[in-house]
Amino acid sequence: MDKTYQPDQIETRWYQRWETDGHFAPSGQGEPFSIMIPPPNVTGSLHMGHAFQDTIMDTLTRWRRMRGNNTLWQVGTDHAGIATQMLVERKLAAETGQSRHDLGREAFTDKIWEWKTESGGHITRQLRRMGASVDWSRERFTMDDGFYQAVQEVFVRLFDEGLIYRGKRLVNWDPTLHTAISDLEVENREQQGQFWHFRYPLADGVTTADGKDYLVVATTRPETLLGDTGVAVNPEDPRYASLVGKFIELPLVGRRIPVIADEHADMEKGSGCVKITPAHDFNDYEVGKRHNHALINVFSQDATILERAEAFDLQGQPLDDIDVSLPAAYAGLGRFEARERIVADMEAAGLLEQIETISNTLPYGDRSGDVIEPLLTDQWFVAVEQLAKPAIAAVENGDIQFVPKNYENMYFAWMRDLQDWCISRQLWWGHRIPAWYDAEGNVYVARTEAEARDKYALGAEVALTQDEDVLDTWFSSGLWTFATLGWPEQTPALSTFHPTSVLVTGFDIIFFWVARMIMMTLKFTDEVPFKTVYVHGLVRDSQGQKMSKSKGNVLDPIDLIDGIDLETLVAKRTGNMMQPQKARAIEKATRAEFPEGIEAHGTDALRYTFLSLATTGRDIKFDMGRLDGYRNFCNKLWNASRYVLMNAEGEDVGLDDAPVALSLADRWIVSRLQQTETQVTNALDEYRFDHASQALYDFVWNEYCDWYLELSKPVLWDDAATPEAKRGTRRTLVRVLETVLRLAHPMMPFISEEIWQRVAPLAGTASGESASLMTQPWPEADASRIDEQSIRDIEWLKGVIVAVRNIRAEMNIAPGKPLEVLLTKGDAGDRERLEANRLFLAKLAKLASADWLDDPAQAPLAATQLVGDMEVLVPMADLIDKEAELARLDKEIDKQDKLIVGIEKKLSNDSFVAKAPEAVVEKERGKLKEYLAARQHLVEQHNKIAELDG
Repeated sequence: MDKTYQPDQIETRWYQRWETDGHFAPSGQGEPFSIMIPPPNVTGSLHMGHAFQDTIMDTLTRWRRMRGNNTLWQVGTDHAGIATQMLVERKLAAETGQSRHDLGREAFTDKIWEWKTESGGHITRQLRRMGASVDWSRERFTMDDGFYQAVQEVFVRLFDEGLIYRGKRLVNWDPTLHTAISDLEVENREQQGQFWHFRYPLADGVTTADGKDYLVVATTRPETLLGDTGVAVNPEDPRYASLVGKFIELPLVGRRIPVIADEHADMEKGSGCVKITPAHDFNDYEVGKRHNHALINVFSQDATILERAEAFDLQGQPLDDIDVSLPAAYAGLGRFEARERIVADMEAAGLLEQIETISNTLPYGDRSGDVIEPLLTDQWFVAVEQLAKPAIAAVENGDIQFVPKNYENMYFAWMRDLQDWCISRQLWWGHRIPAWYDAEGNVYVARTEAEARDKYALGAEVALTQDEDVLDTWFSSGLWTFATLGWPEQTPALSTFHPTSVLVTGFDIIFFWVARMIMMTLKFTDEVPFKTVYVHGLVRDSQGQKMSKSKGNVLDPIDLIDGIDLETLVAKRTGNMMQPQKARAIEKATRAEFPEGIEAHGTDALRYTFLSLATTGRDIKFDMGRLDGYRNFCNKLWNASRYVLMNAEGEDVGLDDAPVALSLADRWIVSRLQQTETQVTNALDEYRFDHASQALYDFVWNEYCDWYLELSKPVLWDDAATPEAKRGTRRTLVRVLETVLRLAHPMMPFISEEIWQRVAPLAGTASGESASLMTQPWPEADASRIDEQSIRDIEWLKGVIVAVRNIRAEMNIAPGKPLEVLLTKGDAGDRERLEANRLFLAKLAKLASADWLDDPAQAPLAATQLVGDMEVLVPMADLIDKEAELARLDKEIDKQDKLIVGIEKKLSNDSFVAKAPEAVVEKERGKLKEYLAARQHLVEQHNKIAELDG
């Protein structure tokens, strides 16, 4: 093995080997285990959330593969309707100056397919870099032919059952992209806004209880005033009880609108009166439904003011008995320009009561960056009530279990308050809706136009036009678990791997994806899509902040794996940033955080870091210090393996039937290995990846490397040791390491495979050129091999060695100086352990002698440490230069005194304590506590040494 661990030289090589050898495909043997990858956007790049999620899935997949399951990790990508269309539109404009409309729908769609073929595989290449052992031979795409067939089948069946319908409803509308978007594509941003308080004149001479001829309403969107259909007051509000059923003359428009009683009006907020605009606000829409109000739309799809409003009933049918005239002065104005004009006109009319500055949230499209407008449009919907009931029952009866269980409550809350699902999008890229219209607007739903004509008995003379809209990408991804396996055909893959075993997902898409998959899958397969839903948190930065380009705190997992120089990192974080001041701030912060750039850590260190942070369901703060620590762990494992190989290769490692003698250390490490195997297996069974990684880390670092390798040296390097003893220790070294590599493989696949290839022949487990750690059996603990006595004896031995080392450190004794040690106040068992372990003690604690002192009263002046009830004594006479050591300690005590005085002076300054942030003050108090403790320790050492001459 190379002297140093260099992950870049082994990771790509091993991944190519695994893929070429077909190790990612199901074995065809054993109980099926399957996972579906949440399909990343085809336009995307691997981000920290992907890398975290993929690490968890790959760990589960590799572990189950080693346990003998017939394992499938299904891979695929999502066509990402809006994101892909925008990307190709921008590319087209930059290269040719053309828009999609210049090309036409068919030619533009061809351009997208060209882009997908040439550039759409970026994220799948990054998946390989993360070590994802997905079955690439089954890779799917939500726009491939098979998926297209599945999507059509589902749409037609749901329509025929009355569960899909077309209607005019309020949706999130992006005025830039001219399409409806889902709630998940809406980004709510906090901002400083304004609350305009307007006077609405009461009609017919009516006045309020205090004699006013108007009501005051407040709004953050004055431009929607034009579409008001009423003013709501709380039915319990005595101020307005007499006004319910009376009318208001809508300012600027002149339309009479009623005063209604509705609990939506909050008596404690503002005047207690709320304007109701059902066609432009989701809450108002619900109020309008309760009171059978008309829907009056005043916006075009560009969010400009219409010349004449549009009026509809709650079923979306046009109304012709409502005056829909609007002031001509506003026609064609954008909504924000119209807002300014309306406020000015209201003020001029004496109807502006006040303007209040507030903090509020504004919805933005995450792709366009434009403010989202609730808008009445014709859309396709799924009626979800009937679909939701079995989906709720599946979780209630335990057919599907959430881990952690508390996420079931979130699921139930969403599922019991469902609105019908808007599934149409006004895009060109996606699954085009299989519906056709005749000249009168009648709709015909079928898989093809030919089928529509046959299904509805339409002659060739009836001209049909296909619906222009495409389906929401969540509609197609809702079919993911079964459509990827060949449905609607009843394929062997579908019967073998469905229902899938576990879904790994973030909590933020439980409703948007998880719930819809459950509904769709139960409907079309009569099976749940998965048996377990493992819900993980979000990956945040070390301060707990969400990672975002605008904050400049994004970490790229590939940069953490391969490293990146500082200048390139700064350019990545500040590139395309429109605000120079913000870019400079991000550059400064980046240079301070990563003055040398980011070093290469390798995939295994990154994966192990993610797993160590994977506490169930909680957001994780990504810590670069942990990443550094797990790179060191990889180095530790590498160097330990080199030690084993140097002492085992070319030597007798007990592969034949020759007798062996196992030392106490051999019996101990084998015992602890059995316990560790149980810990890791149980933790993975319970989805406690943090516990699994910690158990393995503790065993490898603290027991195998730090203790067992050192305890092996007295046997291997002692000429007096018997051949049987040497053979036993070599065999234990090799076999424990080989088992450790199998335990580590699901979490750290690359380094474990590289080392295993060298260790396996020594352990007698490798066979053939294509042998891989991936296909080896998972270690199974054997309780009969646990020697409890050896565990107790080694703990005693470790206690004595640590005690001597502590005394060396406290008394500033050179590590290599042989010491004479006395043990006393113990029992017969302690004395027996001393006699049995003199060789280990002498070598590991650097002892000249170790003797038992029967009478503690005869003990010389010595430094003392306790190991249970036993005392470990190191006599101090002639061991150190007393005067030199006292002088050194005096100097150290003086240094601590100066530090203490400085901190106490700062903390006694009332101005500092009052003005400094609490975190800063607490940090200073912590320093003072630390300095005082250090001083006390130094004084105790000084006093001990001062007593040496009695």
